[in-house]
Amino acid sequence: MGELLTPDAGLIVWTIVTFLCLVAILKFAAWGPLLHAVEEREGRIKSDREGAEKARAEAERIQKELEAHMAGIQAKSKDLLAAAAKDGEALRARLKAEAEADAQAIKDKTTADLAAEKNRLVADLRKEVASLSVLAAEKLMRKTIDDGVQKTVLEGFFKDLDASKAGRN
Repeated sequence: MGELLTPDAGLIVWTIVTFLCLVAILKFAAWGPLLHAVEEREGRIKSDREGAEKARAEAERIQKELEAHMAGIQAKSKDLLAAAAKDGEALRARLKAEAEADAQAIKDKTTADLAAEKNRLVADLRKEVASLSVLAAEKLMRKTIDDGVQKTVLEGFFKDLDASKAGRN
């Protein structure tokens, strides 16, 4: 066991030479490609990170544009709704005014028709009363009055009736 603990100078030199050769072989055969792969991976990660940051910045820009566009659309829709409400109110007021005008026209026409009908009925009633009065007078007098006299008497009666009516008003 003592031999293992005593160093041999030749063995030390050959161990160092072998180690250095192994390091040189590993440097060219393994470490070079390994370091190159690590550097490529680092470059890809760096470019992916830059791409992700650009994509995030672009997404934020698009989001801001969309928010601004949505705000514009929302304001425009509020304006359109307000205009529609205003137009609806104006239409309602116009239709109401037209309906009131139509109702007033119908009322005026009906009033005029009723007045005309009243005047016609009053005239018919006057003729009937006058005719009955003449008939009664004829029976009382027991004589017949010809149509010309009857017409003259009726016209005089109507004039007197109108004059008395005008005097009361």
